[in-house]
Amino acid sequence: MLKSLIIAFSTYSRIPMPKIEWEKKSMKYSMCFFPLVGAVIGLFSMAVFAGMEKIHAGKILTASVMAALPVLLTGGIHFDGFLDTVDAKSSYQPVEEKLRILKDPHTGAFAIIYGIVIFLLSFGLFSEVHLKILPLIALGYVYSRILSGLSVTVLKKAKKEGMAASSAEAAGKPVKWILLAELAFCMAGYIVFNPFLGTCCILAGTACFFYYKNMAYRIFGGITGDLAGYFLQVCELSILVVVVVGNLMF
Repeated sequence: MLKSLIIAFSTYSRIPMPKIEWEKKSMKYSMCFFPLVGAVIGLFSMAVFAGMEKIHAGKILTASVMAALPVLLTGGIHFDGFLDTVDAKSSYQPVEEKLRILKDPHTGAFAIIYGIVIFLLSFGLFSEVHLKILPLIALGYVYSRILSGLSVTVLKKAKKEGMAASSAEAAGKPVKWILLAELAFCMAGYIVFNPFLGTCCILAGTACFFYYKNMAYRIFGGITGDLAGYFLQVCELSILVVVVVGNLMF
C-alpha cells in the first residue's frame, strides 16, 4: 500500500517521493490515493492563503498565487490534459484524428485561448475568496480526484493503451468500492461544513461528471488520461464558481 501511495504522488504531483520500482502489483491501489493528493493540495492552499493574509498581501497577489498553486503542485499534468482535449475537440476531425491530436506535443491556438480563459476566471474568482469558504474549495481538490478516479475505473476507454487504460488495468476490483467510500465521506464533509453550499458543490461535480462522460463517449468514443485531466480542471473551476457565486448571492 505504501508503494501505491508513492506511485500516486509521483504520478500526479511534484511533491518529492522516494524512488521505487513501478510494478503492476504496486500500482493496484494507487488510484485510491489519488484523492489524497487533492487533500494535500487543499491543505497547502489553505495554509498559503492564511499566510498571505497574515502578511497583509493584497487581493491581486493572493488570487494570483492561489490560481497558480494547484498547477505548481501537480506539475500541470491535469492542465496539460485540459489543453490537449480543447485542441482535439476544436479540430472537428474524425475520432481517430482527435485521438492523435491528444498525443500531439504541439499546442494549438484553442488550447492557448482557453488556457488563458481558465486562469483568468480562476484569478477573478479567487479574488473573492475568504477563509470562511476556502475549505469548500479545498475539499473540491479531493472531490474532483475521486470522481476522476472513478471515471478511470468504470467508464469505457477510447484506447487500449495510455495512462487511463493502464491505470484501469492495474486497479483491482476493490478500488472502485474504495473510491465510492471516499466519495461518500467527501459528500458528507461538504454537507456537514455547509449544507447549502456543500450541496451545490456536490451537484456541480455530479453535473460535470455526466457532461464529461457524455462528451467523451460522443466525441472520442470513450475516456483517456487527457480527458480525465480535462474533467478535473472543469470540475474544480465549477466548484470554485459555485462557492464564490453562492456566497456572494446568499
